[in-house]
Amino acid sequence: MSTTPPPPATPTTPAAPTASTASTRDAGRPASAKAPGPGTGRSRKGVRGSTLSFWIFTGPFLVGLVIFVYIPIGWSAWLSFFEARYTVTPDKFIGFDNYRLMLTNGDFTGSLVTFTVFAAIIVPVTWALSLGLALMVHRLRFMKAFFRSVFFLPTACSFVAASLIWKMSLFSGVRFGMMNTVLGWFGAENIAWLADPNPPWYWLVIVTVRLWLQAGFYMILFLAALQNIPPVLYEAAAIDGAKPGWQTFRHITLPQLRATSTAVILLLLVAAYQAFDEFFNLLSKTTWGRPPLVELYYTALGDDQDYGAGSAGAVILTLLICMVTLLQGRFLGFGKGEDSR
Repeated sequence: MSTTPPPPATPTTPAAPTASTASTRDAGRPASAKAPGPGTGRSRKGVRGSTLSFWIFTGPFLVGLVIFVYIPIGWSAWLSFFEARYTVTPDKFIGFDNYRLMLTNGDFTGSLVTFTVFAAIIVPVTWALSLGLALMVHRLRFMKAFFRSVFFLPTACSFVAASLIWKMSLFSGVRFGMMNTVLGWFGAENIAWLADPNPPWYWLVIVTVRLWLQAGFYMILFLAALQNIPPVLYEAAAIDGAKPGWQTFRHITLPQLRATSTAVILLLLVAAYQAFDEFFNLLSKTTWGRPPLVELYYTALGDDQDYGAGSAGAVILTLLICMVTLLQGRFLGFGKGEDSR
């Protein structure tokens, strides 16, 4: 009886570890014993390099910000509690006397009235002019970039240079001034634009120079907002029978520009509080028509050089700006999302 031999045994290879077995095996190891993932070293070096680059590029700016902004602000607040005449290192503490002095000073409170008049004129006029320029440029079919650049270029001019041009060439108050020359063509007499507060022709000079300088900047903001309005809104309005023009502007364009309008009004109001160059250069050393910053300049750097009172006025003005800005932002809904409107 013959028997067949059994087949030879084939060598078996160990099975490759699966992901589950590998994870099970690594679960018992400490975190430090696990093998580092690919690119971990490179990513850490990249983070260190990015951090170093950040401090290299922003470090000088932050140092300058601390030295030239935050330290002077703190020093000014400190000086406001001392009697600091002709010195910035006083030693006589007087508490809130400087604040009482400024709040009862007729010149300082009168400068706040001047600012109120100036803001009531310049803020709505600049808003309307900037929006009008933006609408006009937005609807152009050709040379849009040219007109956008032309209207924006005055922003690059300094307030001092523009004020001197307005004072010496346009509204000089002499027979060779351009405005008086144009008025002379119609038989009108020369006007002393900047020499007399009655009538207050100087407001025309100050308002026009600021309009020329800042309208182009806010036009760019409105123009960017206009380009983000979906065209389907106008198409839907046309299908519903809305006429192009005032109806579409009132019910579509203006509501879509609410956030930009709020930001523009806030910026204009803060800029009006900080008005200095045009008043200082156009009105010279007149005792009328001074905004708060000009009045504080003469208080701190005038004949008396009362740094304590000037610093107290600066703190009062800063608090007033913050309060008005917060109230206006709350009233206009600044910072609220689209869903909350």
